[in-house]
Amino acid sequence: MPASTHQPTVAIAGGGLAGLAAGCALAEAGFRVTLFERRPYLGGRASSYQHPGTGEIVDNCQHVLLGCCTNLLDFYRRAGVENKIRWYEKLTFLEPGGRASVIAPSALPAPLHTAPAFLRADCLSFRDKLAISRAMAVLAPAAPEDRGESFLTWLKRHGQTEQAIERFWKTILVSALNEDLDQVSVPYAAQVVRESFLKSAAAGRMGIPTVPLTELYGTAGAYIRARGGDVQFRAGVEAFRTEASEVSVTANGREQKFDYLLLAVPFDVLGRILPDTPSAAPLAAALGQFTTSPITGIHLWFDRQISNLDHAVLLDRTIQWMFHKSRLIEARGTGNGGGSYVELVVSCSRSLVEKSKTEIVDMAVKEAQEFFPGARDAKLLKSTVIKEVNATYSPRPGIDQQRPKPETVWPRVFLAGDWTATGWPATMEGAVRSGYLAAEALARFAGEKSASFLVADLPPSGLMKLFG
Repeated sequence: MPASTHQPTVAIAGGGLAGLAAGCALAEAGFRVTLFERRPYLGGRASSYQHPGTGEIVDNCQHVLLGCCTNLLDFYRRAGVENKIRWYEKLTFLEPGGRASVIAPSALPAPLHTAPAFLRADCLSFRDKLAISRAMAVLAPAAPEDRGESFLTWLKRHGQTEQAIERFWKTILVSALNEDLDQVSVPYAAQVVRESFLKSAAAGRMGIPTVPLTELYGTAGAYIRARGGDVQFRAGVEAFRTEASEVSVTANGREQKFDYLLLAVPFDVLGRILPDTPSAAPLAAALGQFTTSPITGIHLWFDRQISNLDHAVLLDRTIQWMFHKSRLIEARGTGNGGGSYVELVVSCSRSLVEKSKTEIVDMAVKEAQEFFPGARDAKLLKSTVIKEVNATYSPRPGIDQQRPKPETVWPRVFLAGDWTATGWPATMEGAVRSGYLAAEALARFAGEKSASFLVADLPPSGLMKLFG
């Protein structure tokens, strides 16, 4: 920190990953942080709570990370929860009927490390695999630019078969980007493919939290408090007002003054608290270009074990992923009296938004029985459906031009959020990057010219080193 008797104060609006990452970084750098969160818990869209209908602690949606998520992993280390992630190198693709194809790395150098398993995969024909390999060869050197083309159009232009699109590209990318391929920009899709499949075996490892999400991220609040900061729950920022030497923040009808303000809220929330002034108009116009896409999590408790898999990708049906929570969550062990608690995930779930819980659960149980024979004789004990209607922004072609940088027209006000200009799509990694980038911009404006929080990308390995 610059030499001064005054400890700079920072208000952070939003206790999701972006706000927590920024708050932890700034608190460590010597700023006195006050974090405002409208909910009674931390984590934002990556949170958990006790569901009143079931009495169970449930995540609002299953979140996973990859080895390439260097900033998210740095945040976990900072918060002391890096040991709460279980890592997997194998990915199991299940077809209706239960036939499995396992994709895992080999000793071959990247980007060929998964080639042997890919060639053995029964879920794809030789023609599918040839088409996918040709497209991978185009994507490996560098991600194409955004020319307004959707990734679905790009795939068809590069000779992809219908089954390759449905069972490979769509399966991977809809889950990663939470959007249909005809609405996804080419650079977003290419980045996911390059980072998770091509760059290195380490980059593609999948990590799953072994504790409920709020337990994972609640430690970040303790980190901020331990460094002189404060976390205020049920206190959403309603408005702000800037002056030459301070920022006034209104939360729960009470105005408080700070040296700086960092807004780490979803774009639609930000749009509601922006001042109605000409200076705010360009940002408001950019925010108006964003749309959202939903995610639905279907939680089912069975009276017996329905699978020995911790997780699986599900093909050709509405459900896209199965996460075996009674095997994943440490506190549950093999709990549930020997039964299975599973979460079934549907990304980009617009078709489910208007459906009732009963309709969705009936569909989910029927599909689960197709993939897991053990579910056919199992009794469903209880269930719930959690719809995150505005889960992520839609990564459609051209939207990158609307993503704002951390700096704003107000010198003491900064932006963070997975929808800002991070270079990453709407992921946990993107959210943490946004928090670190905003913290850097704020600290440098405050006089800490060498402030640096962002962690370098995971370096490429094997033959991918040729492409830098």
